[in-house]
Amino acid sequence: MTALRPERESSASYGQEPYEASGAFEDWSVGQQAYQPPVDETAYLPPVDDETVALRIPEPPPSGFISASDASTTPSGTGIATGGRAARRKAAKRRHGRHGGHAAGASASTSASASDAGEATSRAPLSRVEARRQARARKPGPAVVASRAVGELFITTGVLMLLFVSYQLWWTNIRAHAAADKETSSLQNDWASGKRAPGTFEPGQGFAILHIPELDVVVPIAEGVSNKKVLDKGMVGHYSEGKLKTAMPSAKTGNFALAGHRNTHGEPFRYINRLKKGDEVVVETQDEYYVYKMTSTLPVTSPSNTSVIAPVPPQSGFTEPGRYITLTTCTPEFTSKYRLIVWGKMVEERPRSKGKPDALVE
Repeated sequence: MTALRPERESSASYGQEPYEASGAFEDWSVGQQAYQPPVDETAYLPPVDDETVALRIPEPPPSGFISASDASTTPSGTGIATGGRAARRKAAKRRHGRHGGHAAGASASTSASASDAGEATSRAPLSRVEARRQARARKPGPAVVASRAVGELFITTGVLMLLFVSYQLWWTNIRAHAAADKETSSLQNDWASGKRAPGTFEPGQGFAILHIPELDVVVPIAEGVSNKKVLDKGMVGHYSEGKLKTAMPSAKTGNFALAGHRNTHGEPFRYINRLKKGDEVVVETQDEYYVYKMTSTLPVTSPSNTSVIAPVPPQSGFTEPGRYITLTTCTPEFTSKYRLIVWGKMVEERPRSKGKPDALVE
């Protein structure tokens, strides 16, 4: 053969074996296997967890949902919806028609109905009979009502007692001090103006002023020992009626006896128990100053012991007639069970024209 064969010659010239049909096909196949298009691996990887930056198993698809790739492989008789919304509705109806699906649906619907019925019952308005029954159940019993009434009574009583104590210990003193100060100013003004007072005085009428420098007491003296007319007005009362009548300071002999509150209503005699032997007491009248010195005290005696204001008190230590003064008040404090007595003897009678006695001079 004279025709040229350049492929074989070329191959021979390069020392290579000549190509056969099968060899050419194998070379092509190998090239195809060696070259593969790049694969997007992220399309098949699970999503990355933002918190742990680690791989995680993807969430399973919702029940009843089938991807388009799986829809073609799903048997038509499985009852799983593979079409659109209308197809899924039909599939759901077919499922409910089966025995198992119907039973499950029935139990679910029964439980839902029961829960709805319970809620409806709890929200439903009560009948009139039931409302009355519950109202009676909420109504407190007799014991509770009685205990509440007793408690309210105690509270009311306590409040009233507190108000009464406040009135006695505080308000009565304010009123009595105001009344006593007014009476003292009235007497001093009358004496300064030269207005003469009668020789005898009506019950409740002021006629003198008592000074106890040791206790810083200045209080008017009124006729009588009435609580309403004299003592409760913050004044000191002179025993001047009936069997309790005593002498006036101007008498040549006798016992000038006075009474006063120890607590409440001005309490002018509250601290006369502190008077000591030799302490001075001054009675100021329109014309004279009468100065007494304390001599003795009787801490406790009966209220019916009227001998303590006698012209010569037997327990005073006086043995003969003289010009005496007696101060009487209640004891112990805040009670009127007993009486406290203080006696004194006149040591000076000084006309007002000569000025105040030493006991009143500061």
